[in-house]
Amino acid sequence: MTIAVQRASDRFHTDIDWLDSKHSFNFGTHFREGESGFGLLLVNNDDKVAAGGGFGTHGHRDMEIVTWVLSGKLEHHDSEGNHGVLYPGLAQRMSAGRGIRHSEMNASTTEPVHFVQMWVLPDTAGVDPGYEQRDVNEALATGNLVPIASGKGHDGAVSLHQRDAVLWGARVPAGSTVDLPTDEHVHVFVALGDGVLSDGTSLQTGDSARITGQQPLQFTAGAEGAELLVWATA
Repeated sequence: MTIAVQRASDRFHTDIDWLDSKHSFNFGTHFREGESGFGLLLVNNDDKVAAGGGFGTHGHRDMEIVTWVLSGKLEHHDSEGNHGVLYPGLAQRMSAGRGIRHSEMNASTTEPVHFVQMWVLPDTAGVDPGYEQRDVNEALATGNLVPIASGKGHDGAVSLHQRDAVLWGARVPAGSTVDLPTDEHVHVFVALGDGVLSDGTSLQTGDSARITGQQPLQFTAGAEGAELLVWATA
């Protein structure tokens, strides 16, 4: 087993008038050798958008895009006629497929929105563009790791066009422990809070652990509790 830790301070940083974004992997003009992704996960952007700001209409192709709001509300429109206002605990998946255009704007004119956007490669190119959202707050309230987005048919998760990828999430109470998945590539991102892996690795807000070797590991939340986003992929 290998565990590579990326500290929050080591992430790429985009800071402009309306956007404060931290990138776990190469993105846009940011590039570092060996940072093109982990397993099937290509993008893990931790975005804070100011009141009234957002990403105007732009296009994507052949990508499975999952958006997860941590605080505030994010409004989505796309060229397929889909519309949604995302809030904490509402999972969103957009399949770009053969091509889609969309916008993502802060739904508030007074408060910022904080969200994580994640991209994984699909297993089939050129599918019909699609959109799905699902409220998973009830499942998260258990404190367990629950499927948020899945290409393996997990009940309660939004679906992915990628049979070898699952996004798990948890709101882990202080001092509680969850078992992590044991797939070939496991990317543990601490979106909020802090905790420690069972091998002794300490993780704070914005840190991630890239785990290979398919060995059992646990995460125990610290005094603040923790919100985890965990990708398990081939």
